[in-house]
Amino acid sequence: MDTTAEYNAVIQYCKDLFIKKTKDYGTAWRIMRLQSITDQIYIKAKRIRTLEIKQVSKVGEDISDEYIGIVNYCVIALLQLELGEEGEENLQTAFVDQKYTEKVDETRDLMFAKNHDYGEAWRDMRISSMTDLILMKLHRVKQIEDNHGQTLVSEGLKANYQDMLNYAVFALIKLGFADKNN
Repeated sequence: MDTTAEYNAVIQYCKDLFIKKTKDYGTAWRIMRLQSITDQIYIKAKRIRTLEIKQVSKVGEDISDEYIGIVNYCVIALLQLELGEEGEENLQTAFVDQKYTEKVDETRDLMFAKNHDYGEAWRDMRISSMTDLILMKLHRVKQIEDNHGQTLVSEGLKANYQDMLNYAVFALIKLGFADKNN
């Protein structure tokens, strides 16, 4: 189990999909406010939890697709935090590709620092716990958003989006997604 290789395989798949969608749709996501992006992540995490409980999907998509969506919406959120909601709407694909890589590299570095301190504890976690942690982080983000980004002692929006991105990657690794796409 090579966390770096597995993480990179998952991210490469997510990024390839993101860039293909950018070529199809442009950067339509630039119109979204941060709260809307948070809600999109919530919808995906809530669907995962529902499928984990009911264990039946009526639309035929498995939870891997939702975790991929969480990864990419977290990247969108990180991009919106940096670029601002009122900036240029039509970004060049090459610029988006570069910024995607920057955001993921920074998030991966955070993961490696935490992984060092926690000893890859995520490998012993249940996927359902990762879903719950993502949902908890979403509730935190909503509260921070409701407080206009202000916190007293807590991590801000960026750290929470990074944690959600990492939990989604971990879930995809545990689901064997890295092996299928390596």
